[in-house]
Amino acid sequence: MALKIEDLTPTPGSMKKRRRVGRGPGSGMGKTSTRGYNGQGSRSGRGKTRPGFEGGQTPIFMRSPKRGFKNVAKKEYAIVNLSDLDTRFQANEEVNPRTLLEKGVIHKVKDGIKILGEGQLSKALTVKANQYSGSAKEKIVAAGGSAEVI
Repeated sequence: MALKIEDLTPTPGSMKKRRRVGRGPGSGMGKTSTRGYNGQGSRSGRGKTRPGFEGGQTPIFMRSPKRGFKNVAKKEYAIVNLSDLDTRFQANEEVNPRTLLEKGVIHKVKDGIKILGEGQLSKALTVKANQYSGSAKEKIVAAGGSAEVI
């Protein structure tokens, strides 16, 4: 027996009958259409209040104190220490955001790369990053490498 499209039916109990409100007293949902009598909930366009609305009372988020300042223009840098560069790179190799991602030193570039002077650098490297700490720049140049700002 082949299955035909006209034989397909929904699973019994899976389909509910649509509630038709405001269709007279015989429907059981006539007159006020399940909205009750007076108030905001009974009007047309009811529920057009934003989240946190408290019926005209000052909402809790406005009553609670706010502290501090959120700088939307703040840049967040991916931090890399010199000790990470010393263990993961060979002498005279170029260090840039792409090579740092490939070697797993960083997981995301964010707003740029910042090199910090934590640890020692024993080999000459050409480092290309967005920012350097003062000690990091000194240690890279002292090891015979170069620190270029991109």
